[in-house]
Order: sequence, then structure tokens, then C-alpha cells
Amino acid sequence: MEIIVCIKQVPDTTEVKINYETNTLIREGIESIINPFDMYAIEEGLQLKEKYGGEVTVISMGPPQVEKALREALALGVDNAILISDRKFAGADTFATSYTLSAAIKTIGGYDIVLFGKQAIDGDTAQVGPGVAAQLGIPQIAFVKKIEKIDDHKITAYRMMESGYDIIQAQLPVVITVVKDINEPRLPSLRTKMKAKKAPIEKLSFEDLDVDEDKIVGTVSDYRIDEDNSLYFDVDGLTEATENYIKNNPDVVKLTLFGFGSVDENKVVHDFKLGSLFTTVKKE
Repeated sequence: MEIIVCIKQVPDTTEVKINYETNTLIREGIESIINPFDMYAIEEGLQLKEKYGGEVTVISMGPPQVEKALREALALGVDNAILISDRKFAGADTFATSYTLSAAIKTIGGYDIVLFGKQAIDGDTAQVGPGVAAQLGIPQIAFVKKIEKIDDHKITAYRMMESGYDIIQAQLPVVITVVKDINEPRLPSLRTKMKAKKAPIEKLSFEDLDVDEDKIVGTVSDYRIDEDNSLYFDVDGLTEATENYIKNNPDVVKLTLFGFGSVDENKVVHDFKLGSLFTTVKKE
């Protein structure tokens, strides 16, 4: 069983600040941690390894200081760590992040399960896991509270819903995003902490990945998913590149954005958090 866990280093604060000139997080003076939901993904990966054998590889995309988060994951017992880092990836939105992570996963190859926490606490979009599944062209099960079994190259999992849960079966390989109900993350030991300090971390740059620069450089999210399961495009800030991509790849865009369908009466709402107008695309 080859397991990949994608994690994100996030600010250890509820007051996230953004540099609007570079569209990147302001990290100076703020302690960073592994995204709390990703800790459950790491733990689930380790438990699956203990049950079915194989290896756990953790991947993160970000600046060089993300190495600290990777070493924390190594101290928990993961086997390999990979850092995707390049100045060209700075300011990547959820589409560019999903695209780049999927390219790294393709480079690794031979994976059975790709695990994510359900969402990152700094962005709260829950888009990257499903986006990676779309880019890889493999099934996804989101908001998983329990992995029941894996056999005959199939996985059976419990997906959390508002009024209970669904039991879902999917073929491997598969992308899984987990909720905190799934397990209780372990703590590292002194021995594993010391071992993690010396463990090698593979580094991948832009040149190491088979990616299209136009899809990752200078991108800024011009869509979001709201609580009412609607997809919103910024009608004032929709970039020409994204607009053309949507027009030329409607099926891919729908799949990447959780399978949302066509524009519903072109309704416009006001988003007070971002302070701009959005066109809503309702779930079919």
C-alpha cells in the first residue's frame, strides 16, 4: 500500500493577513504549524500502513520554511517527505496548487491512496483535495469519518453528511479528505524527533515537474465555494486566462470544482468578506 499525504503549513493564528501586491500570506512574526486537519490525514496514513503495509510519503508545497512541517511529519513516523518549492509557485491559488500537487504525485507514481485534511484553516476552501483528484482523473471521497476496509483494489469509507453518513465504495487509486472524527493523532517520541532532524527531504522545483507555467504563475483565485454549496466567480476580477480555460474546458472545470453545473439565471450576490460581486453557479 503506497500512501501519499498532502499537508499544508498554516499560520498559528485566526488573524490571517495577506500581501495584496504579491497575493501571498504575510508570515513574518507569525508562528506556523501543520494544518490541524492534516494531522488527522497523517495519522490515518500511518494507521493504514500499520494495517496493510507499505510506505507513507508526505508532500507539501510552499516556501523553504515548510521543511519544518515536513520534519514534524517525519517525527510522527512517515517514511518519506517531499517539499515542492519554487518562487514561481508563490501566490498560487487553489487551482494552481491542485495542478502542481498532482504533477508531483504523478512524478512519484505507484500510489494507492492520496490523503488530505478536509480543508486548510487559513483558506477554508476545501478545494485542493478534490482538485487533485480531478487533475489525476481518479475517484475522490470527501469528508471521510471512517475507512471501513480496503480489499480487492477497492476502498469502503464512511462520508460524513449533515444528517448522518453515506457508505461509499471506490476503486483505487483514490483521493480521500478526512474529518477530525476519523482518529486521534499520535504524538512523536524523543527518538523519532531526533531521527527526523537528520532525515533527508526530497526537493522538487518548477524544473523538476511537468507543468505548464501559464497555469501556475501569477494566478489568483477568482472563484470560491460558499456554505450554500454554490460556486462563485468574481465578475469583476475573472482573469482572461481563467475565463478562456473555463470556455475551452467546461467538463474539466466542472469536475475540478466539485461537479458544479451550469449558471443558474446568472444571479449576482454580494460577498461582504471579499467585497466584490460574484456570479453564482448552482449545484445541479
